[in-house]
Formats: sequence, C-alpha cells, structure tokens
Amino acid sequence: MDDSELEALRQRKMAEMQHSGQQQAEAKERARQMEIQKQAMLRQILTPDARDRLSNVRMASPEVANMVEMQLIQLAQSGRLAGMINDAMLRDILRQVAPQRREITIERR
Repeated sequence: MDDSELEALRQRKMAEMQHSGQQQAEAKERARQMEIQKQAMLRQILTPDARDRLSNVRMASPEVANMVEMQLIQLAQSGRLAGMINDAMLRDILRQVAPQRREITIERR
C-alpha cells in the first residue's frame, strides 16, 4: 500500500464516521421530539396531581410508567377517554397494570 491509497482509506473511514455521527444525532433529535410530543399529550389528559404521581412512578419503575403513558396516549388518540385523568383514576390504572407486590413476613421459631 502506498501513501495515496492509505490516505484515501483514511478519508473514507473519516467520512463513514462522520456519516454515522450524523445519523446518531438525527436519531437523538427524533427521540427528543417524540418525548416532547408525548409530554404535551400527557399534559392535556392528566391533571397536575396525576402527572406528579406518574413522575414518581417513573422514578421507581420506568417500564411501568412508559407502559401506562403509552396506553393513556392511545386511549386519548382513539377518543376513548372521557375528560382528564385525575390522581384517583391514575391510581386505579396503576393498580391494574403494576405487578402486585407480596408482603414477606419472617417468623422466628
């Protein structure tokens, strides 16, 4: 391999790296835009107390929070939500969706 071939190879590799960096940046931007749209939709269908509860759930269990958010958005988009979801309604939804935790008791003998 002479110097010109090596330089051409370096330039191709740099171009590929720049292209993949651009794709990653575009994917991050799309994800950010989708998150903004999701939060705007949730602001329309959840009361402030319900949003606070959902953010607390997100800290404890992000997968449950994402699942509930997506279900609420789908219900809202299909027109099956009657009004805003308040805190009590969200608690009922979370009880149905979240896995039940069992209480463990230890008996000493």
